[in-house]
Amino acid sequence: MKPMKTDPTTPQCANDARGIRVGIVSSQYHGEICAALTRGATDAFVAARGDADSIVHAPAPGAFELVAVGLALAERPDIDAVVAIGCVLTGETSHDRYLCDAVSHGLTEISLRTGKPVAFGVLTCTTIEQARARAGGSKGNKGIEAMHAAIAATRAIQEIRAASTASIGGNR
Repeated sequence: MKPMKTDPTTPQCANDARGIRVGIVSSQYHGEICAALTRGATDAFVAARGDADSIVHAPAPGAFELVAVGLALAERPDIDAVVAIGCVLTGETSHDRYLCDAVSHGLTEISLRTGKPVAFGVLTCTTIEQARARAGGSKGNKGIEAMHAAIAATRAIQEIRAASTASIGGNR
């Protein structure tokens, strides 16, 4: 595994995945792209000192199914966060807009329903070349960014819940 580049925009709390268990749901459509994004997410988790055995991988046939499979992961009590990986390319019709809207709203609903972070690692590109550039090419790897967001959000939620617990009894 090659060393991860440090991005100055990465939240500091994204650098500590110890004790976190993450589900990665990855679309099988545009498999080359999604596999590269999933590798990036997995590498980012391990680089943040997370245990590779603390990642649960779940395939989804396509981007639309990320919601159903992502919900199944998020509902597991042993999962702290979900990273959704997919790729939707603009086509000759407007299907991509409807698909992306449905997926983004569905993933948001999962987070709201479960109280767990669901990171959006779904590329919405015009061309396959743009997707490749964002899946480990010249524009980086958005799977890494999605995992960083999942780790950082998980830590933020843990801190809020710990502070809430500590404040019981009038110490606010």
